[in-house]
Amino acid sequence: MAPYFSSVQAEEQAEEQKYKERMALYKKTAALTQIPWYYIAAIDQYERNAQKSTEEEKLISITIPPEIWFGAGNVSLNKDKDIVMLFNGNGMDGNGDNKADPDDFEDVLFTMANMLLTYGQTQDDIKIALWNYYKRDLTVQTIISNSRVFKKFQDINLTDRDFPVSIAHNYTFHNTWGDRRGFGGNRIHEGTDIFAGYGTPIKSTTYGVIEMKGWNLYGGWRLGIRDIYNIYHYYGHMNGYSDDIKVGQVVKPGDVLGSVGSTGYGPPGTSGKFPPHLHYGMYKDNGYSEWSFDPYPYLRKWERMAHSNN
Repeated sequence: MAPYFSSVQAEEQAEEQKYKERMALYKKTAALTQIPWYYIAAIDQYERNAQKSTEEEKLISITIPPEIWFGAGNVSLNKDKDIVMLFNGNGMDGNGDNKADPDDFEDVLFTMANMLLTYGQTQDDIKIALWNYYKRDLTVQTIISNSRVFKKFQDINLTDRDFPVSIAHNYTFHNTWGDRRGFGGNRIHEGTDIFAGYGTPIKSTTYGVIEMKGWNLYGGWRLGIRDIYNIYHYYGHMNGYSDDIKVGQVVKPGDVLGSVGSTGYGPPGTSGKFPPHLHYGMYKDNGYSEWSFDPYPYLRKWERMAHSNN
């Protein structure tokens, strides 16, 4: 067994070192540009989680298109910083080697931060810069949310998770993703139902920002959290919310959001048309579209994690 544990420990140490190296690069770039490190980290985090699963993860995942980096007329893609500037490219030298290299992590972060800096340093300035670069509202919203999480916790290594209902209460669930639903027309079930008694506490599974709160015809009293992995977590059929829960709030695993109910399938206040349960859904965004995927394997994993922490 010793070699196995040695291997696991080595992987954990390598992962921890990766986060330390990233943070050091973010903070160096912030010191050079005066753009707060958490905005730089949030952009990198967004792009990392928008990549295809087949792509190899790099230390820094920001990729600036060649035409923006080198300039439209720099057909030879010359990396000399003065040549890039001559062709009105945005690529810059972040490490003092006189090259603007899109494969150099320091150059990439320095360039992105300076592209933001042309608009200003406030959050509103940065939101405008991000929109002009990505041309997509959800992308801007996700990056700003990520930055708020990183700023609050002063960390990027945020890997804790929790189960969405209190494990101190009775509950049961199995894989219901993809099942047919009839209310409102034939449709598939985009989530997992976790059955529990009325009032069972509902918790945040992840670090993120509350993006949606209120009534939905299908989901009743529901809540949506956007996490730092470009995933939207949907909580449906809630009995009610915790008193301090509001849109825009930064949350962490274990924060109590409200309680289990049976609301939905009608106008505001409709309840009791089905047994009390939490509908838990997950939706992935890749920078172009957003889609539902099966949360069941993740719930099983988080359930084990929750039990091991108690």
